[in-house]
Amino acid sequence: MKSFFTRFIFTVFCGLLLVSCSSPQVSQYASEKPTLDLSEYFSGTIDAYGIFTDRSGEVKKRFTVLIKSNWTVVDGKKVGTLDESFEYSDGTKQKRIWTLIEQSPGNYIGRADDVVGDAQGQLAGNALNWTYTLALPVDGTIYHVQFNDWMYLVTPKVMLNKAKMSKFGIELGEVTLSFYKR
Repeated sequence: MKSFFTRFIFTVFCGLLLVSCSSPQVSQYASEKPTLDLSEYFSGTIDAYGIFTDRSGEVKKRFTVLIKSNWTVVDGKKVGTLDESFEYSDGTKQKRIWTLIEQSPGNYIGRADDVVGDAQGQLAGNALNWTYTLALPVDGTIYHVQFNDWMYLVTPKVMLNKAKMSKFGIELGEVTLSFYKR
């Protein structure tokens, strides 16, 4: 009887652990408006304002981003370039240039010099979810950290972004951004 009870408790614990680790699916947002069209929103100039908070919620960095973006069609696929210029509250600057490729409606891959492999993006309704590994420099060392990045179009000009950063499944912090399309 003790063995059965132990297995039962273990099974319940594992089930609760799996449920607590689940995250929303992009398909949940399929009927949400306004509908996000990446090639429409990320076309032209966008200003972004953000913070990085550690896992305790303390703001560690504030930053602004100027994004210049455009799209073309290559081999029948939409290809976007997002040229991002970051400026942090401590005066440091950073540059990232994304190449986004629409693989099929609602499915994208993204590439940038500091992204390890391809970022995987899924879009539905007003929401976009990116998952990727970023090579993050910290005090002279490069750490590969995972991002689970959610973007939500609020109005045709405003998008909010919330990205959780983790390593080995342990949450390190969160990036929060607001985008404004000029």
